Amino acid sequence: MEGLKEPTIWQRAGLNYQKILENGDKRIENWLLVYSPVPVCFIIMCYLAIVWVGPKLMARKKPINLRIVLIVYNFTMVCLSAYMFYEFTVASWMASYSLLCQPVDYSNSQLAMRMASVCWLFYISKYVEFSDTMFFILRKKNRQLTFLHVYHHSTMILNCWLGLKYTPGGQSFMAGLLNSLVHVAMYLYYGLAAFGPRMTKYLWWKHYLTSLQLFQFFLVTLHTVYNLFADCDYPDALNLVVFIYALSLIALFSHFYYHSYLKSKTNDQRKWKNFSFSW
Repeated sequence: MEGLKEPTIWQRAGLNYQKILENGDKRIENWLLVYSPVPVCFIIMCYLAIVWVGPKLMARKKPINLRIVLIVYNFTMVCLSAYMFYEFTVASWMASYSLLCQPVDYSNSQLAMRMASVCWLFYISKYVEFSDTMFFILRKKNRQLTFLHVYHHSTMILNCWLGLKYTPGGQSFMAGLLNSLVHVAMYLYYGLAAFGPRMTKYLWWKHYLTSLQLFQFFLVTLHTVYNLFADCDYPDALNLVVFIYALSLIALFSHFYYHSYLKSKTNDQRKWKNFSFSW
């Protein structure tokens, strides 16, 4: 039709952004940090800036003793993770969730809202976990600020936001349930480690934590792959995002496991052989 102009690239971008905002779950759009991705991205950028600037600011300062803070924080996270695992388990069990194909219940029923609530709490907990990085910086544990650590903490929030914004429940409950269970063990380990060297002999199971995390990612990957090919009323786009993200974590955690445990063990064996030979 004459006289009508095609929308500019900026107008199209604005329309697409408006669709992103409006196509989410209406029940929870007013919940904290749910409606728009802008505050989420801003917080992540601030986090990355702190990761870059923090060690420089601490370079000439002494590490801060956070022993009591770490004990309280880690055991609080154990309790929070255990509570979320309980809620994911009970809400899915009472709603008769299928482990293989579970669409999202967008109703305002008690069970549907209970699942949405624990999904939101799980998402918010990922912001709390930024504290892990802050503690490393303040204690000058800069070797812990690996690409894996920063990547995992910063990208997990975006993935959780996507899942919460559009599918607070359904298939996405599995990843939250497994991750909450793994974090019970992880924060229990770090809570015990915060007591100091006298706990070292009780912390022989450290490398099993990485194995547990890898097992978690493999389960999520298999769960997602099944749903990519199954006739299930759950967005394939979100399944694809989870699949790609889980693969990236498998690759990074496998690399960490190899260099931290397998390669170091091989190097120790070689050193022992060289020592025996020279002796």
